[in-house]
Amino acid sequence: MTAKGTEETWTGVHLMGTTTRLREFRASDGPAAHRIVGDDRVTHFLSFDSRDEAAAQAMVDGAVQRARSLPRNEYYLAITRTDDDSLIGFCRLALSGVQAAKLGYAVAADCWGRGFASDAVSTMLDFAFANLELHRVTAAIGPDNPASQRVVDRLGFKQEGVLRDHVFTNGAWRDSVLYSILRSEWTKGRSHVD
Repeated sequence: MTAKGTEETWTGVHLMGTTTRLREFRASDGPAAHRIVGDDRVTHFLSFDSRDEAAAQAMVDGAVQRARSLPRNEYYLAITRTDDDSLIGFCRLALSGVQAAKLGYAVAADCWGRGFASDAVSTMLDFAFANLELHRVTAAIGPDNPASQRVVDRLGFKQEGVLRDHVFTNGAWRDSVLYSILRSEWTKGRSHVD
């Protein structure tokens, strides 16, 4: 699936939000990525355990490589502030099924509570529905992550149910609460987000 109106030659995808910017990962993002995916406070809520420096670099290198795949089936983008190019998180759309994608995101613990996740997810949804012309986006969130649940609630996602023993992380099976939003809901609900 190719993004309508999106230049991907090798400038890659760059999206501007209100307080965040989403850009392609660079190999040099490895150390900053490790500060996020190597932090137990963050990974406690993710679908994987904390990663060491080598694994964080491999994650970044994989994202860089997959970004050049055609057709592209993943948009794994770095989150930065609009006024600073330093990595503070990541947001991922994994295309799956017909006009559908799975959403994932994380923000560095020292940036929590400032609206960066909400702005980045909102920006990614604009891209998903307008540029990629998706019909549906889902997010699976741990039941013990009320902050992330508030992000998707505010943006108009609907809770669909619970995926039992969905991920194995931190030494145990964990359920995930499944949320979804449709393009028609995003269009109608967009004015209530800001």
